[in-house]
Amino acid sequence: MGKDVIIACDFPSKEETLRFLDKFTGRQPFVKIGMELFYAEGPEIVKEIKARGCRIFLDLKLHDIPNTVERAMRSLAGLGVDMTNVHAAGGKKMMEAAVRGLTADDGTKPILIAVTQLTSTSQEMLNDELLIPANIKDVVASYAKNARDAGLDGVVCSPLEAGFVHETCGSGFLTVTPGIRFKDAAADDQTRITDPSGARSLGSDYIVVGRPITKAADPIAAYERCLRDFGVI
Repeated sequence: MGKDVIIACDFPSKEETLRFLDKFTGRQPFVKIGMELFYAEGPEIVKEIKARGCRIFLDLKLHDIPNTVERAMRSLAGLGVDMTNVHAAGGKKMMEAAVRGLTADDGTKPILIAVTQLTSTSQEMLNDELLIPANIKDVVASYAKNARDAGLDGVVCSPLEAGFVHETCGSGFLTVTPGIRFKDAAADDQTRITDPSGARSLGSDYIVVGRPITKAADPIAAYERCLRDFGVI
C-alpha cells in the first residue's frame, strides 16, 4: 500500500471545510474528519466530501464496551469511509468487536486502525497521570500487538514509533502518524513529533497533517511540500 498524506480537516463547520477543500481544484486529497466536524455536522458531511471523490479517514476513536463498539461500527460502515479507528486501550475483545461490526457480508471493510498513545502524551504523563509505569515505546508496541492479534490493519502512533511498530508487527502492519510539523513551525500541543521527511525515514505509511496545511498562508503549497517531503511525488 502506497504512502500518502492525510489532511486533517479539523474545522468547526461544513461551510469552512468545503471552502477549504474548494482550494484543491482538480484534486481529491485524502482527508481526515475528526470529532469536531463530525459532531457538528453528522454523517452528511462524510457523504458530501465523499461525493467529491476524496478518500476519508473518519477519526472518531471509538472506546466503549465491545457490544457498543460493534453496533457503532455497523452504523459507520454504511458511510463508505476508507479508514476509521478505535482506541487500543479498549482491549482485544473490543477491537475484535469493531472488526465484526465494520466487516460487510462479502468480507470487505475499510482500513481499521487503533490509537496507541496520543501524540500529546509524554512519558511523564503516561507514568504520573495515567499510572502506566512502562516506557511509552513498550506500551505502544504492546498495544500494537494487541491490535494486530485482534485483526486490525494497523495503528495510530507517533512517527517516532513507526519503525518499532513495523519491527514488532511486520512491515505490512500500517502506521498512521499524526504529530507532523515542518521544521520551521511551532509544535503546538504535540510532544512526540517530526517533519514529513523524518516520518518518511522512520517508516510511517501515512502522515496526518492538520494545522501546517490548514493554517498555512498557501495551503496548496504546504500540501505539495508535504507530498514531496514524504516521498509521494
